[in-house]
Amino acid sequence: MKFAQFLLKNGSVAGIPKLVERFAKFSPSPLSMKQFIDFGSANACEKTSFVFLRQELPVRLANIMKEIDFLPDKLLGTPSLKLLTSWYSQSLWELVDFLEKDPDDKDVLTSFVQTLVNIRNRHNNVVPTMAQGVVEFKEAFGVDPVTNQNVQYFLDRFYMSRISTRMLMNQHTLIFEGSANPAHPKHIGSIDPSCDVVEVVKDAYETSKMLCEQYIIFNAMRATVETHETSPTLPPIKVRVSLGSEDLTIKMSDRGGGVPLRKIERLFSYMYSTAPSPVHIDNSRNAPLAGFGYGLPISRLYAKYFQGDLQLYSMEGYGTSAVIYLKALSSESVERLPVFNKSALRHYQATTEADDWCMPSKDPKKLGKYERTR
Repeated sequence: MKFAQFLLKNGSVAGIPKLVERFAKFSPSPLSMKQFIDFGSANACEKTSFVFLRQELPVRLANIMKEIDFLPDKLLGTPSLKLLTSWYSQSLWELVDFLEKDPDDKDVLTSFVQTLVNIRNRHNNVVPTMAQGVVEFKEAFGVDPVTNQNVQYFLDRFYMSRISTRMLMNQHTLIFEGSANPAHPKHIGSIDPSCDVVEVVKDAYETSKMLCEQYIIFNAMRATVETHETSPTLPPIKVRVSLGSEDLTIKMSDRGGGVPLRKIERLFSYMYSTAPSPVHIDNSRNAPLAGFGYGLPISRLYAKYFQGDLQLYSMEGYGTSAVIYLKALSSESVERLPVFNKSALRHYQATTEADDWCMPSKDPKKLGKYERTR
């Protein structure tokens, strides 16, 4: 590890590309929610987890680092992206250092837990840092349709990869660090096996209400207030939770005026936001990610992480319903992980082609009166 730190401090990271190539040849191994729960509750073996993670975490990091190289050079050249790539390089070095270490050595296991904690802390600001880099790039150079498409594809995969690596690190450190969470004694790592979804919804409402009062950023609440600002009362935001044989579904409906159909997919774009433009991420007094337009895109990724989804249905002039789909069975809740391969590569090589459907003209022809042309 000292050698890795020496290389990083002296700007020599020649070995990083070789490590990325080495581990990117492997595909990540997705785990199910049932496997997370079973392992943590009954068969928790620190050595087994250590042996798995010292190989799996580099594989997941390398797969997404491989895709980072296909981002536009001007985006990679922003200060935010340079900082972010240095975090990933350092974390990969630190994990690889454990590949040949003895899993029977307690000091090695203790050191590994601390390394995971350090990596997790180092990556705490990955989401806003990447978001800031995209903003810097967009403001300096603008974004054409092809670049927008490529960046959107990349960010979905990048943030999903981050969700997955943090899940693995959180589970290992919370289970084997030796200190149970007194506020949640029945949790298995970060998982609540007896989760009360209705209580989670109520807690989310209270948090959103507080943030809305302070920052006015949450879409459903903000839209409701703005649409009915002259009314003596505000219509309620209704939530319904339904558990079926396959799906756990949460539907939230507001009367915030809705949005046009053509804007629905735009709401999931990382390049679009209905909130005010973001301020610099170092200002801790501002709400997290406010103005980056990441609320819906990131929320959909969390839903998709275990094979669920988040969809919007809107009636312009009335309101919008957001529906979250989750798997009802833990055995079917399997991680959805990005893999770098030829199929992924083609997405970065794609170009905008002519649409094979007629597009409506912004300036339609006048057909009411014949005009003779000269």
